Amino acid sequence: MDYFGLMKGFLLSPVETFRSVKETDLGDSLVYYLILLVINAILSAIVGIAMVSAVWATFSGLSESLGLPLPAVAGFGVVVFAIVMIIVQFIFAFIIAAWLHLFVYLLGGRKGYLQTLKSVTFGSTPAMLLGWIPFIGFLAGIWTIVLEIFGIRELQEMATGKAVLAVLIAFLVIVVIIIAIAALFFIAFSEVVMQMSPRQITGI
Repeated sequence: MDYFGLMKGFLLSPVETFRSVKETDLGDSLVYYLILLVINAILSAIVGIAMVSAVWATFSGLSESLGLPLPAVAGFGVVVFAIVMIIVQFIFAFIIAAWLHLFVYLLGGRKGYLQTLKSVTFGSTPAMLLGWIPFIGFLAGIWTIVLEIFGIRELQEMATGKAVLAVLIAFLVIVVIIIAIAALFFIAFSEVVMQMSPRQITGI
């Protein structure tokens, strides 16, 4: 499989490219996704190390007094973080696909979980290749959502409206859950603060 050719295809002609991978097996789609993760991790690590180098002068005196070379320590931390993110994102692809497939199935998608997983892995191409770039990364995230819609439509053979609805509902439900959890924490915290005396709040 021409993985780099597929990357170009998903960026420039996604609909035709999704049609070409309809019969792709799980192994090839996961290898493709893993390559994307590694590329993203390398580019993100380069940006992270560059940012560390940019602030090196500010903290050079402190790090030298502690006997720790800040760029080396921070650079090592960036690399370790990148490796952890590869593992986490690889696992989360299966979870995200399962969540999305629930709504795909409810809206009539009957081509199986694998096709939804492929929509997620292949559809993540813009975010993985461009997500590390400030501002452009946000646009790449939007383009990834659009690609996932194309993927669901083509691979699950669904109408465009149903594909859009499945992706949007899956996304919005997560947003609502996050907001609800945040609201519950805020309410609980507010009740604790209101029950405290002014002296306890100020620490006097």
